[in-house]
Amino acid sequence: MRLRCAIVVSGLAYALLTQAFAQDLAPRAYLITPIHANAVTVTESFYDGGLNFNGTIPITGATGKYNVPVLSYYHSLNFFGRSANITASLPYAVGTFKGDVLGTNQSIYRSGLLDFSCRFSVNLFGGPALSPREFAKWKQKVVLGASLKVIAPTGQYDPKKLINWGINRWAFKPEFGYSERWGHWVLDGYAGIWFYTTNPSSYDGPAPRPQTEGPVGSFEGHLSYDFTKRGAWASLDGNFWRGGITALNGIRNLESEQSSSRIGGTVAFPIFKHQSIKIAYSDGTYIRFGGNYQNVQVAWQYSWLGRPR
Repeated sequence: MRLRCAIVVSGLAYALLTQAFAQDLAPRAYLITPIHANAVTVTESFYDGGLNFNGTIPITGATGKYNVPVLSYYHSLNFFGRSANITASLPYAVGTFKGDVLGTNQSIYRSGLLDFSCRFSVNLFGGPALSPREFAKWKQKVVLGASLKVIAPTGQYDPKKLINWGINRWAFKPEFGYSERWGHWVLDGYAGIWFYTTNPSSYDGPAPRPQTEGPVGSFEGHLSYDFTKRGAWASLDGNFWRGGITALNGIRNLESEQSSSRIGGTVAFPIFKHQSIKIAYSDGTYIRFGGNYQNVQVAWQYSWLGRPR
């Protein structure tokens, strides 16, 4: 019974983590900045939620609570005459997970590094590479862009442990983005798809086995409003994703297909010349399978212009 309960809790944590970090809401992801713009961001995210296993296993009261501080660095550049940028992020996490099977409750505590991620984005239409002086005169209309996000398997992982922060596989997300401005209003839409390599050592009782996960298609939309020219804005955010059927040792589990959506809001405002604060909240709306969690994020950002030295 204890082993069975532990395995269920392991599934709980994996579903929460992979969906929470892969499907974060990101308003204004394709707005351009002048070349050689830099920003360091420290984000504190709090996740609190349960799981809906769609009746596949007899579990009740499954929950997870964890904090994820993230350190990120952003730099914009000239890519063959087009505005482009690269963002690298390194997260750490601390959390507790619980599961109750047939009246037996188990809880597991974990802390450690999550997987490193890097995203490269380039403008395809409407946003040429601009100097700070040129950017001050530029007015956005329609902007089209593309990006590639890569997650490297650098997080804490041990195939002999039931709960791990890392996913022990590479993940890639090509994405196409659209942004259009009407005065103070900005409409954003992104469509992308996650691809995963094989996890060669997924926990399966006493002997780890290879696990695969199918592609996950995603769509994300945002409607935001600029309050002042100094940079204060607010947005309404939402997304939807589907796919991700898993297979353990070559055996597919059709009940593991994800089909979920989230909705939330974001507020950002400057506090000093180079510093700003962003606060965001989101919650699950439609959950067919996977984590139905609440997320609160608070981010501090320091930005500046100039080449790195």
